[in-house]
Amino acid sequence: MEEFIETFHIDWMLMLAQTINFGLVFLALYMLAAKPLKKLIKERTEEITKGLLDAKTNKETLQATKQEYDDAIRQARAEAQTIFETSKTEAMAKKNEMLEQAKTEVATMIENGKKTLEAEKTKMVNEAKNEVASLVIQATEKVLQEKSK
Repeated sequence: MEEFIETFHIDWMLMLAQTINFGLVFLALYMLAAKPLKKLIKERTEEITKGLLDAKTNKETLQATKQEYDDAIRQARAEAQTIFETSKTEAMAKKNEMLEQAKTEVATMIENGKKTLEAEKTKMVNEAKNEVASLVIQATEKVLQEKSK
């Protein structure tokens, strides 16, 4: 073994000093670089994991919201259809009511017109009778005057 040490010029003191130096450099690098880097990697991993969980939660929320939106749209369309049907029914009822009212008014107007015509006819007949009677009296007076002469 001595020969081996002499062949390669191995000095135990130098070897021990280099080992201590290596240990100190390793410890310094570990404390100054590796430990903060490990902490940074851990934080980044946690952040990425949190981001993935948030993305999953957001996806689920988005799906739930989309479902709620679709349900709301479906419900709104159904309500709109119901309102439309109700309005249509009410409009038809109002139309029929107005037609009936118009028919009643027309019938009343026709009846009033007939009564007015009947009254005019009666008035004209009475006037004609009075005029005929007046003419008969005048004619009779003339005839009597001519006979008396």
